[in-house]
Parts: sequence; structure tokens; C-alpha cells
Amino acid sequence: MKITNVLLSIALAVGMATVPAAWAQAPAGSTGQCKDDTYTTAPTKRGACRGHKGVKEWYASEKSTAKSEAAQSKSAKSAKAKDEMKQAPSASTQPTKSAAASPRSQAAPGGGAGKVWLNTSTNVYHCAGTRWYGKTKAGEYMTEGEAKAKGAHADHGKACA
Repeated sequence: MKITNVLLSIALAVGMATVPAAWAQAPAGSTGQCKDDTYTTAPTKRGACRGHKGVKEWYASEKSTAKSEAAQSKSAKSAKAKDEMKQAPSASTQPTKSAAASPRSQAAPGGGAGKVWLNTSTNVYHCAGTRWYGKTKAGEYMTEGEAKAKGAHADHGKACA
């Protein structure tokens, strides 16, 4: 009976010694283990265990993690594009604030030699040939003298030549 107890004790001790190793499996998605026994999900080994005494064991190959990261990034971008397409406003909706601030694609009709475009909402006038000439949301053509008489100032302080 004593021999049986001794053998059982030895078998139990050996079994207990191997159990912690079985319990210490890496969490799902981890790519490596740090020297302080924490796990990382970093895509590359470089800098993965910074602040954790370095990498103890690396589970993933550098190439496969870089490829999977690129694939995940690509799929995330395509999903985002699909979401934006679903949420795109219809033609009947009013333009957003950023769309209202953008210039018109073509200048407003009128203008010509000696005329400036006065942005009536900002009281700034734009000379012919500049980016905003005839393209702001609100404005009108007039001579530079008329614009100055209304208290307007030149765009970026540059008077027309």
C-alpha cells in the first residue's frame, strides 16, 4: 500500500509539473511572447515588446504578418468606401458646409477687363485670373474702385495690376 501511495505521489507530481505548461498557451491572435511573459499582437517583431524586456518567442513569420496587415488594411479601406457610398447624400439634399466653401467649377457669367469679383459675404475682392475670381458662393463683378468704395479689401492684400 505504501508503494502504491508513493507511485501515485510521483505520478501526481509529474502531472502537476506539466499542467502549467499546458495552461500557458498564447492568446488567440498573439504574434509573440515578451520576456516578461506578456503577449503581443504587433504585426512585426521589431519593437513588438518594447518596454517588456524584448521578445522571448515569436510565433508569426515577418512576411505573413506584414501581408495579413496589408490585407486587413485594404479590406478596412474598402469597407469604409462602401459605407461612404451608402451614406452619400442624394442630389436633392443641400450641400454640406465643406461643399459650400469650395469654389465653383466655372466662373460666374460677366466680368471682363477692369472688373474684380467682390465676395459679398467676406467683403474681399479678387482680381481677374486668380483662383476665386467669379467662383465664390456669393458675389458680384465691379471695378476695383467700386469695391474699395464699399470698404472691401484685396485678397491677401494684393491689389490688381
